[in-house]
Amino acid sequence: MLKFGYMAMIVFTVVGSFWLEIIVKVNVLRRFWHAMQSIAPVALLFIAWDAYAIRHGHWHFDSAQILGLYGPLCIPIEEYLFFVVVPLAAIMTIEAVRNVKKHWKV
Repeated sequence: MLKFGYMAMIVFTVVGSFWLEIIVKVNVLRRFWHAMQSIAPVALLFIAWDAYAIRHGHWHFDSAQILGLYGPLCIPIEEYLFFVVVPLAAIMTIEAVRNVKKHWKV
């Protein structure tokens, strides 16, 4: 069960934020490619940093807590998902606050 530790965090992030797309109607997924244009440059930078740090032994991923599926540069698939899911969740949260705040009476 520990093998799903990192993936569980990603699923928790999805469950905790992606409901905003339906309930608050933030429409971030409708503009997915716009979001990806914002996320991709930063994600690529951090993926390169991960690859460098792993290659030079600065850190590693606990094999007991990941699925064992690796993408390019020997980085676990969960890490790639992290760099997309967490920023999307943050954008959804910001958009939800904007949507709700315009209905508040100050």
